[in-house]
Parts: sequence; structure tokens; C-alpha cells
Amino acid sequence: MTTTPENWMREALQEAKLAYLIGEVPIGAVIVHDGEIIGRGHNLREHGQDATLHAEVLAIQEACEYLHSWRLEDCQMYVTLEPCIMCSGAIINARIPVVYYGARDPKAGAVHSLYQLLDDERLNHQVEVHERVLARPAGELLQTFFRKIRDRQKAAKKARREATEKN
Repeated sequence: MTTTPENWMREALQEAKLAYLIGEVPIGAVIVHDGEIIGRGHNLREHGQDATLHAEVLAIQEACEYLHSWRLEDCQMYVTLEPCIMCSGAIINARIPVVYYGARDPKAGAVHSLYQLLDDERLNHQVEVHERVLARPAGELLQTFFRKIRDRQKAAKKARREATEKN
């Protein structure tokens, strides 16, 4: 496999699709070290009923276990959506030097959209960031997921209304 950012992001997109298939918000992440994926993750918040089960956190945990170190200093993270505050904090604390992400997150993004945590010089670690890598497919996957949720909610509301009208 050619080791371009787009190819690694395709791996993260595969993780996002796994989340989609099980009804989780479709966000995926991979961590690369020396040209090899050492950590993978996709959202599992709903399945685990745990607010910390974000794709980035799970990928960091797997990579730390693989390297037997909490320091991921020679790694790169590829994630389909701009990291939130929690995940940005985990990235900083794991000392990941480079992050690539797909779509921006205008509601919770902590890299460019709402906050700029990864390059905040007041913190003890700054991260080189590359954005909008395969942003279109990452964004489209999220849009499709949330559109289906809205459609289901509308259908359920209509069914309740019709059931009420029959009574």
C-alpha cells in the first residue's frame, strides 16, 4: 500500500463505516507508526454507554498498548472528523506530533472550528495539523447517517400521530 495521507485516511474511513453499520456516529481513526497501522478505532459510545468511547481515544489506547508506552511521539493520527475537546486533549497528552483529519466539525471541533487546542502554545505539546483530507466522503457519511436518523424520527412521529388519531 502506498503510504499517502489519503490512503491512511481511507483506512480511517473504513473504521467510520464499521461504526455506521452498527448504528454509531460514523467516525473512524487510525494511528500509524513507521508505515504501519498500530491503532484503530471507531465510535462505540452508544454500544458501550460510555462518553469516552470516541474513535480517537480507542485508537490511542490500542497504539499505546502496541508500543507499551503512553508516548506516541513517532506516530501520526488520521481521523475522519475534526477532534473534539476530549480527543484533542488525549492527542496532546499522548504526544502525537501529527494529525490529519477529514471534515470539520462546526458544533464540537477543537482543532479549527470552535477551539484551536492542538497548536495552542500555552500547552506543553503542539501538533502539526493537516485538515480536509478526504473531507467529502467523511462528511457525506456523516450527513447520510444523520439524515437517516431524522427520517426515522419523522416516521415514528407520524406513526404516533396516526395511532392517536385512530383512538
